[in-house]
Amino acid sequence: MERRVLIHAPRGRDASVVQRVVESLGLSGVICTSAEQILAELDGGAAAAILTEESLLEVPEAPLRAWLTAQPSWSDFPFIVLSSRDAGGRSRKSLALLQTLGNAFVLERPVHTETLARAADAAVRARSRQYATRLHLGQLEDTRAEVERLNAELEGRIAARTRELAGANDRLMAEIAERERAQAALIQVQKMEAIGRLTGGIAHDFNNLLHVVNMNLDLVARVAKDEKVLGIAARAKGAVGRGAKLTGQLLSFARNQSLLPRLTDVNALLEGMRELVAVSAGPTIQIELALSDEPMWSVVDANQLEMAVLNLAVNARDAMPSGGTLTLSTDRVHDPAELPRGDYVSVRVSDTGVGIAPHLMTKVFDPFFTTKPVGSGTGLGLSQVYGFARQSGGHATLHSQEGSGTTVEMKFPLSAHPGEQAVAVVGEAVPEHEAKRRKVLVVEDDHEVRRVIVESLTLLGYVASEAADGASGLAALAASPHDLLVVDYAMPGLNGAEVISQARELVGDIPVILATGYADMAEVGRVLGTHSILIKPFDISTLAAAVAQALPTKGDPAAHALPLI
Repeated sequence: MERRVLIHAPRGRDASVVQRVVESLGLSGVICTSAEQILAELDGGAAAAILTEESLLEVPEAPLRAWLTAQPSWSDFPFIVLSSRDAGGRSRKSLALLQTLGNAFVLERPVHTETLARAADAAVRARSRQYATRLHLGQLEDTRAEVERLNAELEGRIAARTRELAGANDRLMAEIAERERAQAALIQVQKMEAIGRLTGGIAHDFNNLLHVVNMNLDLVARVAKDEKVLGIAARAKGAVGRGAKLTGQLLSFARNQSLLPRLTDVNALLEGMRELVAVSAGPTIQIELALSDEPMWSVVDANQLEMAVLNLAVNARDAMPSGGTLTLSTDRVHDPAELPRGDYVSVRVSDTGVGIAPHLMTKVFDPFFTTKPVGSGTGLGLSQVYGFARQSGGHATLHSQEGSGTTVEMKFPLSAHPGEQAVAVVGEAVPEHEAKRRKVLVVEDDHEVRRVIVESLTLLGYVASEAADGASGLAALAASPHDLLVVDYAMPGLNGAEVISQARELVGDIPVILATGYADMAEVGRVLGTHSILIKPFDISTLAAAVAQALPTKGDPAAHALPLI
């Protein structure tokens, strides 16, 4: 069947002539007397087809097009069309049919016998290569099926021979998976530690810049008389205050030591985090606070609660790639079903993002489970939130609906309102005639911060000297007596605590003010005892009050000040 050449030339002796030429090539020439017959013979298989142009016009176009379209991928059936010379050119229908045929050779009549034979031979050889391709494809398919059968048999044999080792293999795989999870957790912890150190360093340097700006604005406000200048300075100081609040939160994030649970005003904590949450969520996310009107106090680790809220804010940001609304809210909950009877503080973080599929809801608090792409998350965030809530005597739940957002709710035991805190009385300023006799040494590694503190002390009437590091500060103390030491905590070489310790050994119990925005308060408290601590950035009035507290008055040379935090 594949050596046949179909011939459709119904007029005159064309068909018999073409048949003799085809058979001279050792092929079988099959004359088709109608369009229906040639379509039927095409389905049976052939090497090529030779048609006259006028007979091609009689073949129904729709069945022919359907047959050509249904050819397998290896097939491109060749046609030889014997056309007639026409001074007017080929008709539009003829051109369309030739376009439909695709693989067509057009020979103009009268055609020389040798030309027709060569064209027929070329078409048959091209078709033979197509049939060879079909054979190879069939062999490849048979080989693939055989390989799949052998693989299936091999897998069956392997499973049959290793069934008795399945238990040990499962335990081994579980141990490997556990080791991988532990390694991923360790990498995440190291990553967060590095981020914390970087954040702390940047926030510390930025805090120093804010401190310089703040105290210079304070100096401007003290010497300026123009009300317009005073207003500009006040607005700038307000912006510095907001920046200081943000850097304070960044320094809290970077702190290595975990704080102990303590009585915390949850509403105030969330209100104070507004700017930090806004920065973490990005400019496309709108931040809303819906805090309860009644006091919400609970004994929790404030630092861990901040981290939990920030973690949830980052998750909400990822769930709202096109922007949306992030809402932080609090409320009182009475006798929740999952906790012992009593009143609890409810902290909810809600977004308007894509939500979570229902079949994933039971896994969201599992360690290492995440819906984010590979490399975008470790799956530890929600599990840490859940663990923190449970360790604090509460509970964490998640409510979500696809396309309608997600709400994570943390519940903590409600504590009684602590009442008004006692307000420390700030010491009176040292009298001017007494201040002129008081010598203050400022030890600060940042040149601009050191200069503005010295200028402020000079403006307040003190005799101020300076040192750029701990070693030169101790040398200055040894060279001449001083009444007060103002020292930074984070400095190269000796830090503030080491300078204070060596200064005590050198000159005795000299009054000290620690000016810092970076130190851990618990550690500093153990080193300093009852000496004053100033948190950068501070203004001249705060500095004056701290100096007045730290310096013993003329009538009470042994007095010591209370901490100024």
